[in-house]
Amino acid sequence: MAETSQAQGEEASLLKVLGNWDALALGFGAMIGFGWVVLTGDWITSAGTLGAVAAMVTGGVIMGVVGLTYAELTAAMPKAGGEHNFLLRGMGPRWSFIGSWAITGGYVTIVAFEAVALPRTAEYLFPDLSRIPLWEVAGDQVHLTWALVGAIAAVVITWVNIRGVKLAGVAQTFVVLFLLIIGAILVLGSFTGGSTANMEPLFTGGLAGYFSVLVVVPFLFIGFDVIPQSAEEVKIPARQIGRLVVVAVILATIWYVMTILTTSSAMPVGELADADIATADAMGAMFGSDFMAQVLIAGGIAGILTSWNSLLLGASRLMYSMARSGMLPRWFGVLHPKYRTPTNALMFIGALSFIAPFFGEEMLGWLVDSGAPSIIIAYILVSLVFVILRRTDPGMERPLRVGGNGSGGVIIGWAAVVLCVGLLSLYMPGMPASLTPPPWILFGLWWVLGLFFLFRIPSGIKPGEHAEERLLERLGNRRP
Repeated sequence: MAETSQAQGEEASLLKVLGNWDALALGFGAMIGFGWVVLTGDWITSAGTLGAVAAMVTGGVIMGVVGLTYAELTAAMPKAGGEHNFLLRGMGPRWSFIGSWAITGGYVTIVAFEAVALPRTAEYLFPDLSRIPLWEVAGDQVHLTWALVGAIAAVVITWVNIRGVKLAGVAQTFVVLFLLIIGAILVLGSFTGGSTANMEPLFTGGLAGYFSVLVVVPFLFIGFDVIPQSAEEVKIPARQIGRLVVVAVILATIWYVMTILTTSSAMPVGELADADIATADAMGAMFGSDFMAQVLIAGGIAGILTSWNSLLLGASRLMYSMARSGMLPRWFGVLHPKYRTPTNALMFIGALSFIAPFFGEEMLGWLVDSGAPSIIIAYILVSLVFVILRRTDPGMERPLRVGGNGSGGVIIGWAAVVLCVGLLSLYMPGMPASLTPPPWILFGLWWVLGLFFLFRIPSGIKPGEHAEERLLERLGNRRP
């Protein structure tokens, strides 16, 4: 009987199959999506070469400080769900749900974004891709063949994730390596076919230009927090898991700065502004070859796949963790009997990404903007709970203690809170990078749905190490 119970317990858990490189590839690959391919030209024309670099370095510093809080908390609580567990222990179930729902919303918007970005990129390689018109969305004509590229990819990537995290990790590693090769070719092209004269003007647009680049930072850097989501499936020391969070942020910052400098060296800013996909055209110009532009597009597709794969994994683990705690319906917490992946959560998010391409190319910008405020809300809460746990639970085992035993850690936590609040303010009406109505509508719809689940969570449950158990007792022990 005891052996049966043990076997059942093992069947209900996630598999520990990921190593150091797998975890780092998930985090880094999640951040290097499609934005560096299509947005780099806009950054350069908006802020100038060094203005864009300054904004990106600023964003990297902000995310690095936030990443330090994640590093300590992930090492202390290496369980699937990341933010869900941190906030449950430090602030209680309702705040845990708010933070988890916020970051899940960010993940879901980017997964859907990648499903739209894939046919947008494929059209560069296959100009006649758009056939069989369906309808218009915000003035953009949607074609069946175009939408099916993203929809079919959604089915494939969801299937890969259902088949197991190890398969997803192997696929991620292969694609990240290809992406790094593309980056090395970009650097080589900049030295052989680029010119520093093309980088002028170094600064343009003033503060408005700088903020227009800074405001996309949450969208560009989300993904380092996928490492905490997969912590329960990683077979490396908890301290090392935390370190990988910060390493992933540093690598992503280097990547974005490299992309800006190499692209701006390829052609004058006026030509970049007129380019269809600036980074690809820059690659072609540096090597004098249309084929090399297509190679860059292949790198863009690699970025789409790495980000899509990682964030689908992260979102599904968050929904699984919330269901395991009784915050979401038990259906989301069901694991595949053979592969032990959260099958239903994966299929739910996969279905959303399947639908997204049928809303057309205009959906790209809306998805980028609508998910960003939710991402920042989650980062603020994690930074805040980092400070709270330093005060309320000083004895908690911390394999990786950021800032030492003194006040250094608390200062880092408060710095992360202040920086993220400042970043969130950029989206508000009247600010240089305020959002348009469609993204706010998508943001509102996500949170209206979230409120339905939030008010089902009993109030009055104290935070702490056993908060999940107390919540499940109040809910009638509804663990899947």
